[in-house]
Amino acid sequence: MKKIAVLILAFSCFQCETQVNEMIENNDKVHPCLGSTSCCEIYSLTSITQNLGGVGEKIANMAEKITLLEAKLQTTEKEVLELRSLIGVSPQVAFSAALRESGSGNIGPFTTAKPLQYKRVFSNTGNSYNPATGIFTAMVKGMYFFRFSMFNNLSTVPNSVVSLMKNGERLTSVWDTSGNDSHDMGSNAVVIPLNVGDNVYAELQENRIVYDDVMNYNTFSGFLLFTM
Repeated sequence: MKKIAVLILAFSCFQCETQVNEMIENNDKVHPCLGSTSCCEIYSLTSITQNLGGVGEKIANMAEKITLLEAKLQTTEKEVLELRSLIGVSPQVAFSAALRESGSGNIGPFTTAKPLQYKRVFSNTGNSYNPATGIFTAMVKGMYFFRFSMFNNLSTVPNSVVSLMKNGERLTSVWDTSGNDSHDMGSNAVVIPLNVGDNVYAELQENRIVYDDVMNYNTFSGFLLFTM
């Protein structure tokens, strides 16, 4: 802004001096103030002040517009981030549960194979696991991870077999049905694709027994790895 003012002042003084020289050459009557450097400067400064006033007003208007644009830009950026978060959000599915909510003792035997009901739910994001039935039902098509553990019965001879099932099909098992000790446990896991409506559960085989207490030896867990 200072450079602009200096340029305007220099240009005004140049015009003033040119006019004086022309009037002298033409023998015109020169105004007492005309040709005076101080007078020229005063005139130029007055003109500059008027010009700067107009420029200042324009700058103020531009600043106001820039402020409004910045506010709109911030609002737009916020909306874009919200849309990205909504679009980028993938389904969240995860659960983990243990057999007993309280107490201790054997579960089984049953005359037919039966899904174990893991009633103590540690987590159930997505509500795909049903503790009343022990069955996980896929609500989203994708690749899933499942794991279960088994603690055998406390009788003299172990008699425990638990299988992980998908829609009635046996996937993998843990068993202990012989030996002199009765304090063994094991676990198994799978990674499988599921369609919407597929069921996964841990099944106690017919005439078999498992033991559990507040230590939560028998657990069933699973979660969605990614959608498909």
